Amino acid sequence: MPLLTETPFLSIIVPIYNEAGNIEPLYDRVIAVMTDYGRSFEMILVNDGSRDQSEAELMTIAAKDRRIKVINFRRNYGQTAALMGGFNAARGEIVVPMDGDLQNDPADIPLLVEKLQEGYAMVSGWRKDRKDNRLMRTLPSGIANWLISWSSGVNLHDHGCTLKAYRSDVIANLRLYGEMHRFIAIYVKWYGGTITEIPVRHHPRIVGQSKYGINRIIKVILDLAVVKFLEDFDTKPIYVFGVMGIISILMSIFGFFLAMYQRIFEGISLIQTPLPLFAAITFLVGLVCILLGLLAEIMVRTYYESQNKRTYLVRNTINIEPEM
Repeated sequence: MPLLTETPFLSIIVPIYNEAGNIEPLYDRVIAVMTDYGRSFEMILVNDGSRDQSEAELMTIAAKDRRIKVINFRRNYGQTAALMGGFNAARGEIVVPMDGDLQNDPADIPLLVEKLQEGYAMVSGWRKDRKDNRLMRTLPSGIANWLISWSSGVNLHDHGCTLKAYRSDVIANLRLYGEMHRFIAIYVKWYGGTITEIPVRHHPRIVGQSKYGINRIIKVILDLAVVKFLEDFDTKPIYVFGVMGIISILMSIFGFFLAMYQRIFEGISLIQTPLPLFAAITFLVGLVCILLGLLAEIMVRTYYESQNKRTYLVRNTINIEPEM
């Protein structure tokens, strides 16, 4: 049977990592929901280096249904990479990622899509009644959600819920690294997209084990620092390094004059106080920070100009001829 060439209305992205036993039931539920929904779709399952029988199960369902697309990674790269692999392969007008552990309910997909068609760029699922361990998963997730909302201004109850719906043009601009899938809503905000959320169902995990724990908070804090830096200083890193450098140099000047004051007016020898060493170190640190800022500025310009990238995104134009 030839591959389907028709552009599907919906692309469903599912990262898979050691989910043997969940894949067939998930496929059956998605097929049942989409059959009732009546819209064309493709389902892209990204095998993120599973070490169990996940690949064999994926091959089985892909062999009997051409709407099922499988991407097998050479090794485990993490959920963010798996989502990006699915996003890059997606052809649908609307993209819906979801977990492969049966905790997300495929029956919520039409609800997300219908809400998206009200004019939003992204609709996020909110697991209002989570069926997870409160100490190991719900509590860390709540703290992480508060941190992300507070620092980014994107106020969602559940940033970590994989079940979301996006317009394909929003996904086309995404470039995610590390474990940045938690911050997709922030990227959508950068691109000027409107965001909302709706409650979705959540089921307890029956087969397999969760891959997340309380260490998520530390990862969120570190990733959030990267995102905030990119949001505020993506094209002007000298503002960060320069300010730090100037503060350090001012501390150096203060330490130097304090040491001289003690030497002249209090008779304290320069070798009896750590102030000269403090002044020298803070001066060098300040100088290095400024030089790093200048180097970062050169790198930013090289990044944009070498790839003919622009530092802005255009929503639309009026009476302007498209570039050749």
